[in-house]
Amino acid sequence: MFKNVMAYRIGPNWNATVPEIESAFSANRFIECTPGQDKSVGWSEPRGLENGPLIESIGGQWIAKLLIETKAVPSSVVKRKAELQAQDIQAKTGRKPGKKENREMREDILQSLLPQAFAKQASVMVWINPQDRLLAIDAASTGKADEVITQLVRALPGLDLNLLQTATSPQAGMAAWLLTTDTDDLPRSLSIEKECVLKSGAEDQPMVKYTRHNLSTEEVRKHVREGKLPTQLALSWEGKASFVLTEGLQLKKVTFLDGTQADTGSTEGEDKFDADVVLSTGMLGPLLKDVIDALGGENVFAESASDEDGPPF
Repeated sequence: MFKNVMAYRIGPNWNATVPEIESAFSANRFIECTPGQDKSVGWSEPRGLENGPLIESIGGQWIAKLLIETKAVPSSVVKRKAELQAQDIQAKTGRKPGKKENREMREDILQSLLPQAFAKQASVMVWINPQDRLLAIDAASTGKADEVITQLVRALPGLDLNLLQTATSPQAGMAAWLLTTDTDDLPRSLSIEKECVLKSGAEDQPMVKYTRHNLSTEEVRKHVREGKLPTQLALSWEGKASFVLTEGLQLKKVTFLDGTQADTGSTEGEDKFDADVVLSTGMLGPLLKDVIDALGGENVFAESASDEDGPPF
């Protein structure tokens, strides 16, 4: 269900209920783009059932889905049509259209072509763990995650989210793991796999990318010692899941390994959705905890630390 994870800590003062979230999301239920509209964003049924709930509660875990529809007209088409119109105006009037007139022509052309453009839809899943005050977004890019956060904060007044931070930065942690020659120095539950991206901090950003390559070599350690630091590192977790950790504490390419989905293989429909939620959240919670622990624990802001009771997970 979640192929990527960007995790946020929910502030201590937000305590909305499922019915309250459902009501808030209903005010911005997804509606397809109108003929002259280039983008529409709204909440959709995570289970996929028409007119179903916009927030699902399964085993104490809340699941929502943001739907984003966009229509794009190639800029080259707009530019070419605008140039032809400008040439026509100049031929008929003897004057060359100014910047403002050119801009208005392009806008008019874009609006006239939008009804013919194909719509493209993308969905982003959101997981809220109210007990642990954790929110995770299935987004591979910060831009997509920021769009979801904007919609969440707009719909849910008082929602306070902070991107998870660790005592040791992911980049420093990954570099230390690559440098070590003693497996006892590696995180207990994490194993280094065969994919890595190393980048230099220099202006021209020299980069080395390893794919299907043993990373426990002197060649890799030499690159790190020379200043090429990891921005992505493939890891596996207790033989149950594989993922790529990024310098921004994102988990990408999350895959549950063989054997972890045995209990969900024969389920269908609504039961399969429930089983997927239970599996995904049940695995991702401990996985995130182990990643954070491997990076020295969560770096909680001093002003909010006193408001937190017990461990963050």
